This record gives sequence, C-alpha cells and structure tokens, in this order.
Amino acid sequence: MAGRKKKPDVPVPTGQGGRKSRGRVRGEEASFPVAPARTEQPAGYAETLGEIKRRIQEERLRVVLSANSAMVLLYWDIGRTILVRQEREGWGARVVDRLSEDLRAAYPDMKGLSPRNLKYMRAFAAAWPEREIVQRVVAQLPWRQNLALLERLQDPETRLWYAGQTIRNGWSQTILRLQMDRGAHLRQGKAISNFPATLPPADSDMAVQAFKDPYLFDFLGTADPRREREVEQALVDHIQRFLLELGSGFAFVGRQVLVEVGDQDFYVDLLFYHLKLRCYVVLELKTVPFEPGFVGQLNLYLSAVDDLLRHPDDGPTIGLLLCRSRNRIVVEYALRSLERPVGVAEWETQLVSRLPDNLVGTLPTVEELEAELAEVDGTAEERHR
Repeated sequence: MAGRKKKPDVPVPTGQGGRKSRGRVRGEEASFPVAPARTEQPAGYAETLGEIKRRIQEERLRVVLSANSAMVLLYWDIGRTILVRQEREGWGARVVDRLSEDLRAAYPDMKGLSPRNLKYMRAFAAAWPEREIVQRVVAQLPWRQNLALLERLQDPETRLWYAGQTIRNGWSQTILRLQMDRGAHLRQGKAISNFPATLPPADSDMAVQAFKDPYLFDFLGTADPRREREVEQALVDHIQRFLLELGSGFAFVGRQVLVEVGDQDFYVDLLFYHLKLRCYVVLELKTVPFEPGFVGQLNLYLSAVDDLLRHPDDGPTIGLLLCRSRNRIVVEYALRSLERPVGVAEWETQLVSRLPDNLVGTLPTVEELEAELAEVDGTAEERHR
C-alpha cells in the first residue's frame, strides 16, 4: 500500500493578532512567521507604505549628499593648507609626494590621496578662496564635476554660473562638459521676447531664462538645410540631443500637429509642454531670416492652443520662433503691443559661424592661405631640383 504524500506546510493564523506562521508554532516562544497577503491589509496601507518608502529614499539621498559635501569641504581644507604652506614655506612637488605617501599609509582605505589629487585640491582652494561659497554652492557638486569646472574655466563668475546650473538641472559630468563646450552661459536668456510685458513677473523671469539665443543644432551637420521639414525631421530623429539643447523642462508633444480652424488646416511645427513653466510651448522653425509676418502665424497657433489644449491651471502658451538670422529692431517692433508671449532666436549648426567684427581683416582668407601654401610648395620643389 502506497504511503500518503506529506502535505506541504501551509501558513495558518496563530498567536496574538492572528499572525501567520510556516509550520508548527510553539506558543508565543518560537515560530517561522510569514507576512500576510497585501490584499488582506487595511485601507490606506498602500499610501502609508509609499510615504515611508519616499521618506527612506529622501533620507538616503540626504546622507549621500551630506557625505559628498563633507568630502568636498575636506578637500578644500587640505588644498588650502597646502596652498598656505607653499606660499609661506615654499613647499614643492616633492613635499606633496611625501605628504601623499604618509596620508595613504595612515588611511589605506581612503581614496583620493594621490599626489595628483592633492594638487587638484590645491588648485581647487586657489580657484575658490572663500569657504562660504564652497560650502553653499560648490560642495553640492561631485568632485569630478568640480574638476571639470577647474580644467575648463578660468573666470570665477562663469564657473559659479555653471555650478549653479548643474545643481539646478542635475547635469552629469558629461552633460556639464557638453554645455561648457557649447558656451551655454553666453546664450542662456538671450532670446528677444516680450515676456516682461505679457507674463507675470515670476513667470517672466523664468521664461526668459528658459530660452536662449542662438540655439546650436550641431548634430544636424554643417550642410545648410533649405527645407524646414528636413530640419524638423532631423531634430525629431535626434530628439534626445534636441531636448538637451532646448534645456531643462521641455517635454515633446508632437510634430506637424494638425489644427483645424474654420475650413482651413494648419500645422504646428513642433509642440512641447514645459514642466517648470507649466505651459505649452509652440516652436516654429524657419530656414530663412526673420520676417514680421511670421509673428501673425505664430499668434494664431498660440490662440488655438490656449483655446483648445490649455488646462485651466496651465500658464499662457509661449511661442518660440527660430530663424536663421534676425534684426533686433525689426523683431522688437514686431513683438511690441503683442498680447501673447513670444520669443525669437537664431539657430545655427556651428557655434562660431562667422568671425567677430574686430577680427575681420586681421586673419588670412582661405584664398590667401591657399596662395601661401602654393608658394611654399613651389619653394620646396626648387630646393629639391
């Protein structure tokens, strides 16, 4: 006769409060407790769990940021000490090498005490002589991002601007380097607009900083595109880099968005929603210089979005008109007395597309260079004859 199969242990309620256990229970003294099903939990359990998890995540992040801040301040203190000793007692590279060796022997589990990094600490302290600024701003950045600022920027105000933007926008080291290479500080908030006259002061200030001039679409290549649809398609094909160039807060909604008004069809080139400004942004792209008539077309789109898409809690829809070039006075006249917020900026495929006026005539042209090279080649051939 075949023996009966042993049934698996099944959790059963036991003990005070109906707790479940795996296997047998020895009173209140010993058991293998198991968690009950989530479906058996009281109302509000999921919300409480989510709140606790958020609190834990916030605290873990705070601890990490606090540790990073403490480390950066420590590096500043070390760098400041070395800097003072070098100025007063003439410490050289050999002393720094000895200092690194002794510190690593004393703290073998601590990274960042190499001679190279000690020299970076010294340069860091020299670049930021005021500890209060370091503690308030720079210490919020990881050490590698601080090194990127040191290596690429000499002007303290420019370094401070990029430090603030990195904190505000959460730029990684790679994005920070990219923004510095593109000269973001020279373009941010430079678009011509009527925002101060059409938006509340707080929204106006934020909107001004949200737009730049010129926009750099270097990922399109150096060829000069002639058709707007080609440019639009290329921007959508490179949407990640396009959004990065637009700046923090832009969310892509659609391209060539159909708008039916009366018995006519219109198409919005590119439609975005700005998460910080809490409003739609209509972007019209032109491959020709600015013309006042462009504003009227854009104003129609803004009216349609405000009337048909805008939520009651949204801010006024903002228009951004990108042209290959623009005359400032013409743009200012075209935007004057316009009730809807509009910004106008240029777009380029190269950051430097032409020489500054003060350099025109001081550098040789391509033709002059070619002539010079031809003369050098001719001289070389004569010597070899």
